[in-house]
Amino acid sequence: MKLIRYGPAGKEKPGILIDNKRYDTSALTKDYDEAFFESDGLNRLKRYLHTSTQLPEISDDLRLGCPVARPSKIVCTGLNYRDHALEMTQPLPTEPVLFLKATTAITGPYDDIIIPKNSVKTDWEVELAIVIARKCSYVEESRAMEYVAGFMLHNDVSEREFQLERNGTWVKGKGCDTFAPLGPYLVTPDEIININNLRLWLKVNGKIMQDSNTSSMIFKIPFIVAYISQFMTLLPGDIISTGSPSGVGKGQTPPFYLKDGDAVELGIDGLGESKQTLRMHPSQVS
Repeated sequence: MKLIRYGPAGKEKPGILIDNKRYDTSALTKDYDEAFFESDGLNRLKRYLHTSTQLPEISDDLRLGCPVARPSKIVCTGLNYRDHALEMTQPLPTEPVLFLKATTAITGPYDDIIIPKNSVKTDWEVELAIVIARKCSYVEESRAMEYVAGFMLHNDVSEREFQLERNGTWVKGKGCDTFAPLGPYLVTPDEIININNLRLWLKVNGKIMQDSNTSSMIFKIPFIVAYISQFMTLLPGDIISTGSPSGVGKGQTPPFYLKDGDAVELGIDGLGESKQTLRMHPSQVS
């Protein structure tokens, strides 16, 4: 299944994509949120689709939001591709590097990215995101996939000066408003043949900057889920982002960063594509 949420920001409704057509599922659930996943919502949705023959169709013109209603947290894995660790001049991690991204950073897949006030190094990162299906704590790696609801496309937008030069943890440069475009849809695991062999790519103004494969991850998805669950309880609907390959702005020679009017396009095999336009913070528009 491919789950979507549609409508104005903050007022999204649940839906589903079937044969490239959008349908409303709000007769089954109010939203794709923690309560939905916690109550075996995915299986209920499957049964609903088998018995409901007249789902209301949704116009393609309606905005898409993040496929998951606000999760309790977004946990990110840093430096999880060898080439990206090298371009960031960081040692290869012996354990996953973890940081949290603010849920207030979440936007839809085609919404604008707002360059933060006083930003000089806003950067891009294409990543595969995991959505958790049920409460998850101290899970064994061999059972970790039982706790996965599905996967999404994520642009882990980052402000490198805030992240690396402002005397603190990475979250300063990761949690700015609009810094987590997610979607266009949540794809359930049965739709993916091999999650460890998906191409992921990103373009800036039409030029390919990142082009890699999930096979290049240092730490694979079951290990990441199990590892994180040793340090915190993951709740239904929580999001884990699994790291980005090389090709970010900071890794260029010389480095360059996003500016007002730039267009970022990204995609992952089977998880769809998204596009965001960069806009100056309103306080800095003359």
